[in-house]
Amino acid sequence: MLAVDDEPHGLDLLVESLQNNPHIGRVFTAVDASEALRLLASDDSELASRKAQGLPTIDAVFADLQMPGLSGMEMARVFSALSPAPVLVFVTGHAHEAVNAFDLGAVDYLLKPCNQSRLDRAVERVLEKLRTTAAPAGAAPEQAKPDDDEVIPVELAGTTKLVPRSTVRWVEAQGDYARLFTTDGNSHLVRIPLTQLEERWAGAGFVRIHRSFLVALNLITELRMGQGGYQVVIGNEDKLLPVSRRHTRELKDRLTGR
Repeated sequence: MLAVDDEPHGLDLLVESLQNNPHIGRVFTAVDASEALRLLASDDSELASRKAQGLPTIDAVFADLQMPGLSGMEMARVFSALSPAPVLVFVTGHAHEAVNAFDLGAVDYLLKPCNQSRLDRAVERVLEKLRTTAAPAGAAPEQAKPDDDEVIPVELAGTTKLVPRSTVRWVEAQGDYARLFTTDGNSHLVRIPLTQLEERWAGAGFVRIHRSFLVALNLITELRMGQGGYQVVIGNEDKLLPVSRRHTRELKDRLTGR
């Protein structure tokens, strides 16, 4: 693991929390993005051995977003271009910054000050991502744990609202954005492409039914033939969403298997 923070106290707390997690081994540290990048290119024997095995130089990077010089976002762009790339988790003191975290494929973000249980959940997401990446081609993705409820930051009139994934009923693509329709009857526009949510939420029971729709499988109560093709009914209300021809067979199999 690599912890990056320009604030000494914040870096110490982050390292301590990481070392308190039983899944974490050696923790490297850097006080800014430049030092972090130099570390990845260093001749450290452990890092060199990982490179020789075709592994990411560092499994995961827990990085502050706001740092002097090269920002956490800019550093993350460099990391994400590596092959294989480390898993990214952002650490920030401002919730509104977290909206940008997922643009670079971050699996989670932590708000300062972060307690141990919240960091442990982030580590679980890192491990899940590493297991998925290491799985053989064609292997089924591991199912997300029931208590692993990702939250999505939503910007609204200067306020950042955290929407739990478990409250999302379906998602509709709107260009490079996605609109989340939740159990309270509201909807929220987020700057995350539908294809990215489909990949991240596949193990949490969400299924693509159309190029424009992603649906929580357990909320589908009926699959019916309509005038223009198949449709699904969501919940106990007569909310209909279209099912494209290319997704019909997979959806039928998933519903039958359920």
